[in-house]
Amino acid sequence: MTQHKQHSLLNRSAEACNMLKKHIDEGHVIRVISHNDADGLSAAGVITNAIKEEGGQFHVTIVSRLQMDVINDLKKENYELFVFCDMGSACLKPLNSFKADIIIADHHQPADVETGDNIVHVNPHLFGVDGSRELSGAGSTYLCIRDLDKKHLAYLALVGAFGDMQGEDGFMGMNKLILQDAIESGTVEIHEGLKIASKSTEAVYKSLAYTFKPALPGLTGDLEGSQQFLEQLGLSYGIKFTDLSGEEQDLLKDALIQINPKILSEVYTAPKEISYLQDLEDFSDILDACGKNKKYGLGLSLALGERGEALDTALKLRNNYRSQLIKGMEWVKKEGAVQLNTIQYLYSEDQIIKKVMGTIASVGLTVGLLDENKPVLGLSRLHKDIKVSGRTLRPMIERGVNLGKALNECSSNFGGQGGGHDIAAGAMIPYEAKDEFLHLVDQAIAYQLENNS
Repeated sequence: MTQHKQHSLLNRSAEACNMLKKHIDEGHVIRVISHNDADGLSAAGVITNAIKEEGGQFHVTIVSRLQMDVINDLKKENYELFVFCDMGSACLKPLNSFKADIIIADHHQPADVETGDNIVHVNPHLFGVDGSRELSGAGSTYLCIRDLDKKHLAYLALVGAFGDMQGEDGFMGMNKLILQDAIESGTVEIHEGLKIASKSTEAVYKSLAYTFKPALPGLTGDLEGSQQFLEQLGLSYGIKFTDLSGEEQDLLKDALIQINPKILSEVYTAPKEISYLQDLEDFSDILDACGKNKKYGLGLSLALGERGEALDTALKLRNNYRSQLIKGMEWVKKEGAVQLNTIQYLYSEDQIIKKVMGTIASVGLTVGLLDENKPVLGLSRLHKDIKVSGRTLRPMIERGVNLGKALNECSSNFGGQGGGHDIAAGAMIPYEAKDEFLHLVDQAIAYQLENNS
């Protein structure tokens, strides 16, 4: 059954590839619109690299949400083909009104709307494939160019998958097929190792504090705690992990496994890349920092192969973003979450906390700072609106929770919009609707838990 689903998804992707190739051959400039996170930037990198290699031209825009004003502006543009990456599936009704051809390469839960003949919709959910675990937005985009003999771009799709937390327990489903392509092309290698951040470029205590996936309770987000931990082991905390002796590395490895066994796992590297980008998860984190800081052009230029000064700038952004995450984790420790019946929430108007709200909500659950038996909503005030970042853990999904559905339904009551995945989702609502919205989501999650069959 699974192979049948994958085969159907690949057939749909081949239709998208044929449509893309046709427009490139006819000399049309391809209009690309992609999401602004690590997955979306990777997706944009996949499609634009492919177009460039085929001798085509493109015009790219990176956006945080596909709002109606964005769609209406795009509709007025004179292009023959629009490609929506890591977004679009929730906006099928307005996209149906476009006269041009459209490719949607997404993995979020789609709207229940039939599409016109001018739209090729590539989304794993349409074929019974789990878009929150088995295929990312960059993965869907990669499938749309795979038949152009682009296996060397598969590694970028995996970078995107890491951005959506899909590779932490090993790749599965369609991601596994993409991984195989990357290995065959020689762009990715796998070995067992410690999944600590920037282990060849940062002091080891920083590597531990910056390790958010998988999280290390007591160390993640805590520079002082990481220093003390290493001192207790009799290890120097000021040098890089790669500069520790083999015996010291083994000592640290054994101690970290006691904290979280998942820290020793498969590590995915791009051997032909420079050191800062060799670890696919590090690459993903750098793109994520570009997105969070609204430096979309910088992130896209990295995905298109630019290095040198562009990478130096991106690394500074990543380091600054990590400092913000540390501050965010300290804030969660101090403030905690407000508890409702079935959900909990964090709320901030602080400029720095707002930038990292989704990440600290997610990590707060995994390190035990927040109640793992309740989904968490991170609320960030943006003038007259509130941006909502919802996160939960896999056991809650198994109990019936679907955050994407809950946030979509509840936000629509206030003229807002929302959606995403069962495990991670977002919404935008008016500020004055905050309390009523939280009450509705609390009820929606209670209903999901009570009616899980």
